[in-house]
Amino acid sequence: MSQATELLRKLCCVSAVCALLLMAGVATAQDGAPAKSAAEVVKPHAYVSLDPVPRGKEFQVAVVLEISSGFHMNSHKPSDSYLIATNLTPQLPAGVTMVGDITYPAGKNEKFPFSPDKPLNVYTGSVTLHMKLAAGDSTAIGTTTIPMSLRYQACNTNACLPPVKIPVTAELTVAAAGAKSKAVHPELFAASK
Repeated sequence: MSQATELLRKLCCVSAVCALLLMAGVATAQDGAPAKSAAEVVKPHAYVSLDPVPRGKEFQVAVVLEISSGFHMNSHKPSDSYLIATNLTPQLPAGVTMVGDITYPAGKNEKFPFSPDKPLNVYTGSVTLHMKLAAGDSTAIGTTTIPMSLRYQACNTNACLPPVKIPVTAELTVAAAGAKSKAVHPELFAASK
């Protein structure tokens, strides 16, 4: 076999494999299997309850998770121990302390084709996590951030994406003790008081 013929045969094989992969990718997206990366499925947004936050004052942070349509994620208390729970881990700046535990909403029990007999406790749509915090006397005055890590596993009705950790950041302004502040985003915090 000549070099030109061998090269042409290899090129045809590579083209055929590429076409099959492309068709598989289109079929995957059309069949409802995960077409997104795990980090794209959930969009988190963090909100602080006071502006500014005076030293010595308690405040809250709400993390709103917008889950893409057609996807779900296990709740904070999943149905089975082997399932990946949704978990938020804050890295509090110096002087800021946690007041109690993070509040996670209850999930909804839903059945899926891959688990027809046992419903799974999941989050879908939009869910809000709450943290109660306090700014101590030593908290630095000015703008500060609270970095957080959100761990979850997103699935659709056919398959699950690998678990991921994505960053979330809450930004707040700390003021001197006794400074005037106003409540912001009351719609997110009214039910958590």
